[in-house]
Amino acid sequence: MNEYQRRLKNKMDEYVHFVYKITKEFPKSELYGVVSQIRRSSLSIILNYIEGYTREKPLVRLNFFEMSYGYLVESDYLLDFSYKENYLQEENYYRGKSLSKEIGAMLWTEISNLKKALSDKKITK
Repeated sequence: MNEYQRRLKNKMDEYVHFVYKITKEFPKSELYGVVSQIRRSSLSIILNYIEGYTREKPLVRLNFFEMSYGYLVESDYLLDFSYKENYLQEENYYRGKSLSKEIGAMLWTEISNLKKALSDKKITK
């Protein structure tokens, strides 16, 4: 991993710990609903990103990065949902959205760069 990728991984780590922290204050009735879903989706962001680096085939790596991005979008929506349901304080909502946006931009750059490298090399596996 280069420095950019380490920074992205650290941001993802910060985000998942943030989500786990804020969901401790959610209603107990949501433990098996929103709490479980947002925790799983936020953890899947970093887990898929990390797993992508264990793969030798660039297209497989790309697939894991795209799954990571999909989980980011899911967790971002769950922040919106939780805020509208008054599970989140405004400060936490905006902090989570800021982290999500920053991770999304960085991860999209990673995906775009990998797609360009694949296109340049005409890799199909």
